[in-house]
Amino acid sequence: QVQLVESGGGLVHPGGSQRLVCAASRNIFDITVISIKHLGWYRQAPGNQRELVAAISPDGSTNDTDSVKCRFTISRDNAKTMVYLQMNNLEPEDTADYYCKTVPYTDCYWGQGTQVTVSS
Repeated sequence: QVQLVESGGGLVHPGGSQRLVCAASRNIFDITVISIKHLGWYRQAPGNQRELVAAISPDGSTNDTDSVKCRFTISRDNAKTMVYLQMNNLEPEDTADYYCKTVPYTDCYWGQGTQVTVSS
């Protein structure tokens, strides 16, 4: 079992930056014991559908959605227990609950989320 815990949310002004952290209880990308396609940062605003914002695969490849392209960057630490979402030039439309979740082959894990509010 793997626990994922998000942190780094809060209130930020439009145009500002925020870094979210998804902390895993172990190397979430250890393909010898954990079977996932990738780990993604998702967000959901009230009344909206859940949206995949960015994802990183066990081999380190990344992708992100068009709405955040060039503003958000997903990365991880060398120990592969921390996955970051660096968010720059934030817009009010980025306000949402953000959480990390694996897309599994067989292993599905998710955290409780962290709230990001972009407002002046």
